Amino acid sequence: MNAHVPLVSIVIPCFNEQENIPKLIAACKGVSAMHPIEFILVNNGSTDSTGDAIEFHINEVSGIRSLTIENNLGYGFGILSGLDVCEGKYIGWTHADLQTDINDLLATIPILSELKDTDQIFIKGKRLGRPLADSFFTLGMSIFESFIFKKRLWDVNAQPTIFSRSLYESFTEPPEDFSLDLYAYLTATSNHYSIRRIPVRFYPRVHGISSWNTDWKSKKKFIRRTMSFTFALQRKLNANN
Repeated sequence: MNAHVPLVSIVIPCFNEQENIPKLIAACKGVSAMHPIEFILVNNGSTDSTGDAIEFHINEVSGIRSLTIENNLGYGFGILSGLDVCEGKYIGWTHADLQTDINDLLATIPILSELKDTDQIFIKGKRLGRPLADSFFTLGMSIFESFIFKKRLWDVNAQPTIFSRSLYESFTEPPEDFSLDLYAYLTATSNHYSIRRIPVRFYPRVHGISSWNTDWKSKKKFIRRTMSFTFALQRKLNANN
């Protein structure tokens, strides 16, 4: 592989995260300066000063790029837009809320560097230290998705998510909302990718608010949306078989 091509490209969608941006970019700088990881920060239609904060703190730093989407068309849309401009052999995403440490990505480097005969690997985080209510919610959703698709699908929304460019090229009409995590995970398992988990410590959000995980009302809305996509995807897969 070309020495100038990063091993891993990570997309970070940012929606109204202006207060988190300085610390987020500082962490990305530290990682990209010492390791073959590039970051693409996507200002995903923010209505605050997120975009200005990104441009100010990046300041032409090598290994970090930015992308601006004027109107928020969905979490998944922001990620997919970032994936389109990734240069790494392996690509993926994580969140901007600093609830997981950017340095956790370093655990993926030895895993990916040792691959020789295949690129069929799919890496996700294994979240540690989460509140009991959130863990219970994840358990319920994992059981539901596993039952529907008859595959072991665990902690679908854990971050980071990293996989080969060839898997991304196989995506067909991926969803542009929070269901993208499920779609990518399911596509990997359906294509018999090796699923690897890396431990990530989960911290409370310091700044800003979640765009979906604010209370049980927002969780129910997320559940309905995810279930709707789940059944639609199931119908699509059955039609193609």
